[in-house]
Amino acid sequence: MKKKLFFAGAGGQGALAIGQMIAKAAMDEGLEVTWLPSYGPEMRGGTANCTVVVSDRPISCPLINDADVLVVMNLPSLTKFQSMVVPGGTLFINSSLVPETSNRDDIKVIEVPANEKASELGNERASNIVMLSAILKETGIVKEETVRHEIEKTFSGRKAKFLPANLAALKSYLD
Repeated sequence: MKKKLFFAGAGGQGALAIGQMIAKAAMDEGLEVTWLPSYGPEMRGGTANCTVVVSDRPISCPLINDADVLVVMNLPSLTKFQSMVVPGGTLFINSSLVPETSNRDDIKVIEVPANEKASELGNERASNIVMLSAILKETGIVKEETVRHEIEKTFSGRKAKFLPANLAALKSYLD
């Protein structure tokens, strides 16, 4: 098993955090993993993307030219990266912020109103965790309980007040 995932959005949308949580969960499950972030020069609002490769065998290179799964959190990411999804692959679109859909008919397209759902849950900043929930449901790349453990570690100490909202966001598509 080898899956190549690509996450893209604007800085501050949590695309890198989604990839990092999947990568950490996969490591916790004993899988081989690479996580390679890329940032634009801006602090917030610039481009941000990362690649994640998950495999049950050693991974020779973290770079990918094509993706089994693409997650886009904004319209520029859809425009720029949708061509990298392999035929038969899956494209997740944050339909709250992306007014268009894919023009491809050889891939599975899943539109997730991540910001709207997170807002309904009381914390629009958890939109990336809503997207993560949809990814877990559709791909089964890692187990929900492993990701829940990563969220609990991330939102501990000073960030503990954000834990309930993020756990609710994680459940948003899995229930």
